[in-house]
Amino acid sequence: MQLDLSFVDKLGRVVLNFFRATGKLGIFCGQTVYHCVTPPFYLKAVLAQMIEIGFYSLPVVALTTLFSGMVIALQTYEAVSQFSAEGAVAMVVRVAVIRELAPVMAGLMVAGRIGAAMAAEIGTMRVTEQIDALSTLSTNPFKYLIAPRVLAGVVMLPILVLIGDVIGICGGYMIGVYKLDFNATTYLTNTWTYLKPMDIISSMTKAGVFGFIITLLGCYNGFQSQGGAQGVGRATTNAVVSSSILILIFNYILTEMLFNA
Repeated sequence: MQLDLSFVDKLGRVVLNFFRATGKLGIFCGQTVYHCVTPPFYLKAVLAQMIEIGFYSLPVVALTTLFSGMVIALQTYEAVSQFSAEGAVAMVVRVAVIRELAPVMAGLMVAGRIGAAMAAEIGTMRVTEQIDALSTLSTNPFKYLIAPRVLAGVVMLPILVLIGDVIGICGGYMIGVYKLDFNATTYLTNTWTYLKPMDIISSMTKAGVFGFIITLLGCYNGFQSQGGAQGVGRATTNAVVSSSILILIFNYILTEMLFNA
């Protein structure tokens, strides 16, 4: 009797491909970090990426956090009004927006916009051999293409999230004061009295990690793309999907580390 080992063969290929991809990403990550902290630095390229990531992503982040804060205020009031605890609305909005919603929503929005753009741009350069041309001209692609994007992402996403924190709380304030008839002074007092430094620290920490993940995976998938236009399309899709999944995974890991250590 002959055993059918096709399933074992397929499973082995999947496992090997997974570890191969993980190893390549780890090497790419190490090279990126090295080139981010060693000279020379292309400051003009970093500044251009900071404007692209920060300034042009601000409208979508602002709208996302604004309506997230408004929805949280409405849903929280619906829940706590059953226990006559309406004063908790401001505190819940503060915790939800600053600790979770602003970093995660900003990260996902920037991943969809910036991660895809980076993967498409670098992928196009890869398949049209422009990256090989940079190496021929003695320009390190990591220094010129990868490091400026990663540095800009790590710097600008915390700034975006900080702005999103303020806008999200303002959204909850608008709903609480103008729709639910809360006293404006009491609402603001409940918000700022219980605001903890750890809330801001956790929000900024998550934002920095998410910025690194988004830019690293966008650059990595573009850098590894091959096969013409279809390869660039696959790289763009993989960049958005993988960065979004890792944002959600690391959001839990960082929450566990920061608040339940």
